[in-house]
Amino acid sequence: MRLVVIGSSGSFAGPESPASSYLVQVPDDVSPDGREWNLLLDMGNGALGALQRFVDPRRLDAIGLSHLHPDHFVDVCGLYVYLKYHPDRAAAASATSDAPAAGALPVWGPSNTAERIGAAYGLEAGESMESQFAFRAWEPGQVVTVGPLEIEPFRVYHPVEAYGVRVTGPSSLAPGERVTLAYTGDTDACDAVVELARDADLLLAEAAFQEGRDDAVDRGIHLTGRRAGEVATAAGARRLVLTHLPAWNDKQAARDEATAVYAGPVDLAATGRVFTL
Repeated sequence: MRLVVIGSSGSFAGPESPASSYLVQVPDDVSPDGREWNLLLDMGNGALGALQRFVDPRRLDAIGLSHLHPDHFVDVCGLYVYLKYHPDRAAAASATSDAPAAGALPVWGPSNTAERIGAAYGLEAGESMESQFAFRAWEPGQVVTVGPLEIEPFRVYHPVEAYGVRVTGPSSLAPGERVTLAYTGDTDACDAVVELARDADLLLAEAAFQEGRDDAVDRGIHLTGRRAGEVATAAGARRLVLTHLPAWNDKQAARDEATAVYAGPVDLAATGRVFTL
């Protein structure tokens, strides 16, 4: 299993990165059925453009949306256009053995995902996106299966309905073993995010806030680098990758906050970075 960072900018697209989007892949050489699987976690503004550098969007097998702030979902609108109107869509699907099964692309997210994305796209009354997307709601504790991947959502602490997810799948580094990626989505520190990260091989944690600078902002919105490090330590996560860093943030400051309280390896997400598990 590998994690490809599509976008890591927090709250809005930055000059070097789209907003949040992460591609989880099971390469064909480790997949039990010999085909590549592609799961996209979040699809914020700018993500569709960058995604095409790493995979044909028609090869996506599912999308998981952590919550419905635009910096995490709005490019699903562009994907709808791409899938519906691409002139070679049918030919590409029939010509490739590892293309997703025919039918609507599963999109997992909060309870009002279909309505929110439809409104963002500008659907008229009575219209839907069901020709391209099969919208499904997360249920905490209910595991979702996408090929060899198991995805478990956790309700986390944010002003809107929001979820972090644990993704478990075959290891690319240890054949025959399974590994776990934990992605926080947007959250502040809470019991659920610690359980989400419990014993994860890699914790992908947002760190949009900075200690001291953002202390006056209401709690329950974002982690800092320090609080992400505290979550990783409490959960026993083996590796920490910080993401959702706004363009105005000093990324190294976020890393320094995390390393002060977490003894494991700490990395910074950036478009194009690949983490192999």
